[in-house]
Amino acid sequence: MPTYKLVYFNMRGRAEFARLIFAAAGVPYEDSRIEMNGWPGEYKDHCPFGQLPVLEVDGKVLAQSIAIARYLAKEFNLAGKNNWEQALTDMIVDEFTDIMAEMKSLWFEDDPEKKEALTQKFNTETLPRLLGYLEAILKQNGSDEGFFVGGSLTWADLGLVSINDLLSVACPGSFNNFPLLAGLIKRVRETPRVAEWIAKRPNTPR
Repeated sequence: MPTYKLVYFNMRGRAEFARLIFAAAGVPYEDSRIEMNGWPGEYKDHCPFGQLPVLEVDGKVLAQSIAIARYLAKEFNLAGKNNWEQALTDMIVDEFTDIMAEMKSLWFEDDPEKKEALTQKFNTETLPRLLGYLEAILKQNGSDEGFFVGGSLTWADLGLVSINDLLSVACPGSFNNFPLLAGLIKRVRETPRVAEWIAKRPNTPR
């Protein structure tokens, strides 16, 4: 088996998606965490785009959080059982990146009035619309106890848990009006390997 090392800051952030995939697959890896006051340091020279997270696989380096998560999902059979299912999981994860892009615009707005207006629009219009799309996709895939794609866990389901981690800090209660998504998050978090990881992972603000 390859040797894996995941390098990121000491937070969940953009690396937690990959950590959840490792946990669900039961595959060991080195969870290397860099404190913010130690960045940028000499490790930055190893990063293809000068940023984290980075995944090292037997010394080879892969950057970009979604590329890392997709690679791991394919390696661990969590990407979908055929090309169509893989395309569907890609589609759903792309929607997660849309949510992240909208959130990022809030984080980097310095003007207090503009930030408040953007936050209000995100919470009342943008986020409910995007989550509504995901709720509909989940409903189309079957019972209330189902998954986003097919009949088993994929990286799309794990990605929802990762997005929930971020939204629970920035926008508490985001899933209150989306019972299918909330139920899926609960089921994935309660799977034994994922539950074990969540129980032991470092307690960080985000």
